[in-house]
Parts: sequence; structure tokens; C-alpha cells
Amino acid sequence: MIDVRDMSVTFRHGRRAINAVSGVSFEVAEGETFGIVGESGSGKSTVLKAIAGLVPSDRASLKVAGRPFGVKRGKADRRLIQYVFQDPYGSLHPRQTVYDTLSEPLAIHRIDGIDDKVGAALADVGLLPQHRFRYPHQLSGGQRQRVAIARALILRPAILLLDEPTSALDVSIQAEILNLLSRLRRSYRFTGILVSHDLAVVAHLCSRIAIMQFGRLVEILDVERLRHGETHEPYTLDLLAASRGYSRAEEERGRPARL
Repeated sequence: MIDVRDMSVTFRHGRRAINAVSGVSFEVAEGETFGIVGESGSGKSTVLKAIAGLVPSDRASLKVAGRPFGVKRGKADRRLIQYVFQDPYGSLHPRQTVYDTLSEPLAIHRIDGIDDKVGAALADVGLLPQHRFRYPHQLSGGQRQRVAIARALILRPAILLLDEPTSALDVSIQAEILNLLSRLRRSYRFTGILVSHDLAVVAHLCSRIAIMQFGRLVEILDVERLRHGETHEPYTLDLLAASRGYSRAEEERGRPARL
């Protein structure tokens, strides 16, 4: 469903060039949820934004459903891929009600039955009918992220890109959103890419995981191998150690985390 070949992204600040992503390649099968993991600054979110067309790539061969996807994209291309941002408060317009937010994509694409579709979208993400009249500041963080997810799915996209959708939420709410995404994946049957720095979050939703460091793809491995620590890459081993938290025994053996 998604075929990325030799993706590179460079940001420029005056004469200085920063290679955020260098030569990244991977494939995502139809119906699969693929994870990308790495520490902050590893380039994982930049890969996601390049796929969405939010940042230009220097060179890349991107195919979606077997069709080349370039920089210029029409309405049909935009409808095919939808994006859920990390910060639900920042991604929602502060002066638009929930109804305005969810109805806007339908109006842009001239889809009929807006009222019914907005009501169904709210129900799908576990929100009540009265939520449609509220503004973002009147919602909790978890509710705002549910609205953002509903907005992304209301067009029934084939591909959903998730940029750390739980990292801005309280720990108690993260599990609710992860379980919601797991249920929606089964009902909407979308192909997904989930970016996170949290291995546990990615392992909950994804079957395969790409590990990134310094803008490069270190390795791709399935979740079961990751759970059993079946990797020889030092960086992946460091990520696994960091995800387990601080260990006095490891520190005394002279193996502090190198992250």
C-alpha cells in the first residue's frame, strides 16, 4: 500500500543544511499498521510529514496503492491519506466547534449527509452528541484527540498517519486512545503508520517496527523479535533497555544507558 524508496529530507537555515532524513526505504502492506520508533530528533516525524506531503523531500520514490505520489497532490490524493498530529489542542481551530471541525472536510470534498456523518463519527470515537457544540478549550485532552481522530477518519481514508497520538496525554488516557485506535483499525480497515518514541505504544498496535537514529533507518523487525530482544543492533538494544527504565543492577555492571 505504501512504498518508500530512498527518502531524504534536508532543512536549510541560511547556508547551513541539516539532513533530517537520509536514504530511508520501507514498505507497508495493505491493512498493516507499521511503526517507526526513535528518540527525539531521529527523523521519524519528518518521514511521516514527507509521506503526507507536509514537507518536501529532496529525493524519494513514493508510491501509494501502486501509484506514484509526487509533491503536487489533488483532492483525491489528500482524501486518500489523513494525518493525526501529536498535539490535539494545537491541531484544532480554537474558534471552531467540534461540528465545524468535523463538517469542514466533508464540505471541502462535497460529501452529502454531513449531519449524519458527523454524528456517526462522534459515536465511533466515543463522544456524545452534545460534544458537537463545544469548542476545543471545553474538552479534555483525551476528548480533543478523539475529535482529531474523528476528523481524520470522517473521509474514510485508506491510510492514516499517526504522529505520537498519545504522547501529549496523561498516562491514564493513553491506554483509552490506544484501545480506541485498535478498535477503529478493525472497523475502518485502514493502513497505518504510527510514529512514537515509546516502544510499548508501538508494540500495542504494530506488527513491524522500523528503528531510526540520526535520520537513518537502523533496522526493521517484527514485534515478537523486539519483545524477545532478538536484535544485534546496539542502538535497538539501548532503546529496549531505556524502555524498561532505570536498573541499579545494570548500572553497577557498568552498562548505563547511552541514549
